[in-house]
Amino acid sequence: MRSSVAQFPSRVWRSVVDFITPPRCLVCRVPVGEPASLCAGCWPQLKQIDEPVCEVSGTPFAYDQGKGAVSAAALANPPPWQRARAAVAFDETSRILVHGLKYHDTQETGLLMCRMMARAGRILLSEADLLIPVPLHRLRLWQRRFNQSSYLAQHLAERQGKPWRTDILTRVKATRPQVGLDNAARRKNLKGAFRVATQGEPFIAGRKILLIDDVLTTGATSSACAQALKQAGAAQVDVLVFALVLQPARLHI
Repeated sequence: MRSSVAQFPSRVWRSVVDFITPPRCLVCRVPVGEPASLCAGCWPQLKQIDEPVCEVSGTPFAYDQGKGAVSAAALANPPPWQRARAAVAFDETSRILVHGLKYHDTQETGLLMCRMMARAGRILLSEADLLIPVPLHRLRLWQRRFNQSSYLAQHLAERQGKPWRTDILTRVKATRPQVGLDNAARRKNLKGAFRVATQGEPFIAGRKILLIDDVLTTGATSSACAQALKQAGAAQVDVLVFALVLQPARLHI
């Protein structure tokens, strides 16, 4: 009873807000019944990634290859992280959501992304000791005033009751934008870009770190971050993103 009474003011406020500004689909903007959601037409257009997937890269398999199966690509070029998971494939529909949070600070979009990431990364989240977002360089953060990865990490951590930190992994090199670069160019661009602050090393030593980002394209950014974290003593680094680019050579965000 106390819980219902405590929630009553928030329900009333939500009703008032919905009456003044009715919730709309985050993709096509038609009215919907719940905030931070998609309409019945847009929801099926999201290509959700479900099991079976590659244990390392998170890319979907056409059929079940057994527990812990690893794709040929991940075997040929193993990344420095242990496991990666994504909620959806990156395409025209998920691009709208990613850009809504990344460039327009649409926080309702971030809430939907977090819900879907929590489902896709439930095992990684349950096993993680600490969540760390992919950082922006201070100049980029000053220009944008918003780091979408930090937003996602914060809400995922609060949802799961996990600690999260933004002051451990830093971006010390102001790199050029990754858009339009191939995998080799991306990795060269990010060489030496990330560093673990000396005062942050005790917080990651021997621990399982979950790296949070919005999109995984070639894996160059996540690799550079994972390398910095492992060199500083992290026992394991996993990666959780909202969208995974399945054909990075063809599609740029």
